[in-house]
Amino acid sequence: MSFFEKEEQVMTTRQILALLNSHIEGDEDQFLSVALQIAAQQAREGRADDAEKLKRVVQKARDRRRLGSPTGVQTPIPMARPRAELQGLVESTFPKITLGSMVLTDDVRNRLARVVRQQEERATLRQFGQKPTTHLLLVGPPGTGKTMTASALAGELRLPLFTVRLESLFSRFFGETAGKLRILFDQIAQMRGVYLLDEFDAIGARRGDPNDIGEIRRVLNSVLAFMEEPNSTDSVVLAATNHVEILDEALARRFDEVVEYSLPETEAARAIIEKRLGKFKLSAGSWSSLESALAGLSPGELVRATDSVVKDAIIDGVTKISADSLRSALHDRQTLKGKFRKGANL
Repeated sequence: MSFFEKEEQVMTTRQILALLNSHIEGDEDQFLSVALQIAAQQAREGRADDAEKLKRVVQKARDRRRLGSPTGVQTPIPMARPRAELQGLVESTFPKITLGSMVLTDDVRNRLARVVRQQEERATLRQFGQKPTTHLLLVGPPGTGKTMTASALAGELRLPLFTVRLESLFSRFFGETAGKLRILFDQIAQMRGVYLLDEFDAIGARRGDPNDIGEIRRVLNSVLAFMEEPNSTDSVVLAATNHVEILDEALARRFDEVVEYSLPETEAARAIIEKRLGKFKLSAGSWSSLESALAGLSPGELVRATDSVVKDAIIDGVTKISADSLRSALHDRQTLKGKFRKGANL
C-alpha cells in the first residue's frame, strides 16, 4: 500500500470517527460538515455521482432545519437553563426568529451571515487549523437591533440563548461580580449556546466609582482572560454596548468582529414598518408625507409605533392603516424620545 493510499485510509477512518462522535454528542452541525468532507473526498476520487448525492442530502437536512422540521439529529443541550449558581442572573430562551426576519444593512447582514456559515462549517475549519468566529462586539444606539441579533443567531444555529445583564450583576453582587462571571465562563466552556453579555459598557462606566475596591479591575481581568481561553464548544459570545467609547481598548481588541448598528435611513425605516404591518396595508402614496416623522427613530421605536396603530385597526375591524394615524404614532415616539434626551442633558 502506497503512502497516499495509507493517508487516504487514515483520513477515511478519521471521518468515520468524527461522524460517530458527532452523532453520539448530538452535534448536527459537525455531523453535516463531516458529511460534506466525505462528499469532497468522493469527488476527488472520481465518484462524482456519490458526491452529489451526499451534498443533496446534507442540503436537504439544512433546509429542513431552517424551516423548523425535525431531522432526527438534535443539537446537544445538556440543560435548557443556566447552572444553579446563575439562576436569576442569566435568562435562557429558545428563539425561533432568524436573520431573515430582521431589516439590516447589507454590511451587517453579510457579517452575521458569515458568522452563521463559519459556525455551521466549524468542523471543516478546525480540520485546517482554523476556528469559527465566536466573539462579537455589537455597537450602536438603543433599539437598533443588537439584542434581536442575539436571538436571530440563536435561531439560525438552533441553540439556546443565554442573556446576562452586566449592570444588574454589578448592582446585585458588587464585590462578587468577578466570581459570578467566572461561573458563567465555565458554563460557556461546557455548554454550547449563544451568550449575550448585555449592558457590556457597565465595565467601563463603573471605572472611577468611589465605592470600587478593585472590583472593576478584577472583572476586567477576568473578561480579558476569558477572551484568550480556547472556546472548546464554539459558543457564540456577543457583547452589546451603547457606548463603545468607554470600553477598555484592550478589551475591545479581543473581539473577532465588531458589528456596528445605526439608526435606519428612510428606506430601511419603511421596510421595518411594512414588515411589521403584515397584512395591514398603508397606501403607497402616504410614504412621502411620513418621511419627517421617520427621522431619528430606532427600529425598536418604529416597531412600537406600528404596533400601536395595528392594535387600533384590529379593534376597529379594518385592514387599512391611515397615514394620519401612523404619523401621529410616530410623532408620539419622537416626542417621548425628545423628553428623555432633554432629561439626560439636565
